[in-house]
Amino acid sequence: MPVPSPSLSAPVPPLNDRLWHLADALAPVGAALAIAVALFSVAVGVAGHNPLEVWALIFRGGFGDAFAWQNTLQRAAPLILTGLAVAIPAQAGRVIIGSEGALVLGGLAAAALGVVVAKSGAWVAWPLMAMAGALAGGLWIAIAGWLREWREVNETISSLLLSFIAIALFNQMVETVLRDPGSLNKPSTQPLPEALMLPTLPGLDVHWGLVLGAVVALLCWAVLRLTPLGLAIRVAGGNVRAAKGVGLPVATLTIGACAVGGACAGLAGAIEVAAVHGSANASLIAGYGYTGILIAFAARFSPAAVVPVAILVGGIAASGSLLQRRLGLPEASVTVLLGFAFVALIGCEALRGRVLARRNRG
Repeated sequence: MPVPSPSLSAPVPPLNDRLWHLADALAPVGAALAIAVALFSVAVGVAGHNPLEVWALIFRGGFGDAFAWQNTLQRAAPLILTGLAVAIPAQAGRVIIGSEGALVLGGLAAAALGVVVAKSGAWVAWPLMAMAGALAGGLWIAIAGWLREWREVNETISSLLLSFIAIALFNQMVETVLRDPGSLNKPSTQPLPEALMLPTLPGLDVHWGLVLGAVVALLCWAVLRLTPLGLAIRVAGGNVRAAKGVGLPVATLTIGACAVGGACAGLAGAIEVAAVHGSANASLIAGYGYTGILIAFAARFSPAAVVPVAILVGGIAASGSLLQRRLGLPEASVTVLLGFAFVALIGCEALRGRVLARRNRG
């Protein structure tokens, strides 16, 4: 069904107004960051460590030298795509938090297909694996969108429950019908041939998945901001009644946005298999999907902003091992920091929503 093109006849607001709106939109992120820094500093101080030393090590571990940057970018590659898995449905008004399940199913589909088409060569196998991963993830998250549109099931809850189901299916398949007999201690699918492993960027120890994730993010941003389809999605997400009033196919748009988000997460799983693990195993269940929720919220659901936020979060995650080696802090300490940031961000967004509601009533 063709999507009507709503008219954009409103004048462009003055520069000062646009800057004010930008600052107003970024205020919750800045406040949440300050709160997270304060809470984490107090936590490490109570644990007997100098907060300034801890923050210096976090910066050094994530961004201090070329090795740290490569580690950060390696971690950011899947985070960009899982951030998009939340940001794109949010543009259509759907809060999807089950991209972890889409990621593992995407990785499983890519690994299973990769073994079958291995003899076709890398340039045939890579696109097929990517499509298989994206298709598996997209169909899985589309279920949550369909349940919301046709059965009025809350998509946030259903996507989270679907994630648990997906992980259970993944474990079942890896440990039974798709298990490699040679994987004794750690069940996994058959390993991909060396020729099918995704190469690294020239001169770097970072695979091409980073570039692919950034390209997908920019394409999504361009579609959402510069095309009639993107405008229709944003109208459907902003005001359902208005969208239906101008004849937009709201159900199709929202389910499609959920499917595209799931496809991004599934693609992340396929890249992790082809570039890092070489097979589908429990290492895929690394929490990238859940971290993507924080990234999307911090980026205010902008696909373009997801890229720098994912790099920042990737750098924080990469510093955990340095904190453990130098100070004896658990590597999961950085997870506590990210948890503080997420809770603070949700609280600041809720407070901003109340302020805006009072301002509109006034």
